[in-house]
Amino acid sequence: MANLDVDDFIQQNRALAAEVETYRGYWESDKHWEARREFILRNIKDFPPEQLDQLLSLSMVWANKVFLGCRYSTELLDKVVEMAEGIDVADAPVFRTRDEIMKNQQGR
Repeated sequence: MANLDVDDFIQQNRALAAEVETYRGYWESDKHWEARREFILRNIKDFPPEQLDQLLSLSMVWANKVFLGCRYSTELLDKVVEMAEGIDVADAPVFRTRDEIMKNQQGR
């Protein structure tokens, strides 16, 4: 769902869009929230209402990985990366591990 697709979806599903807006954390910047909202909207149809907490948790895992560089199990990351396929986050931060930094330093 490209950004225009998200906007169209929101226009056509105002009640759902209003509900999704309530899931925004007060700490989330507009950029962070817009990406996480797209993640939620892309995947909400695959989660019944009683599993909504699981979707919201997965959206936070994905956002934490993208925006904060958090690390999780390979299985979990594979799942959220697949769910987020096609979401473009402009100017997303790039994170390197200590080992990567040390390897680059030793190569000089």
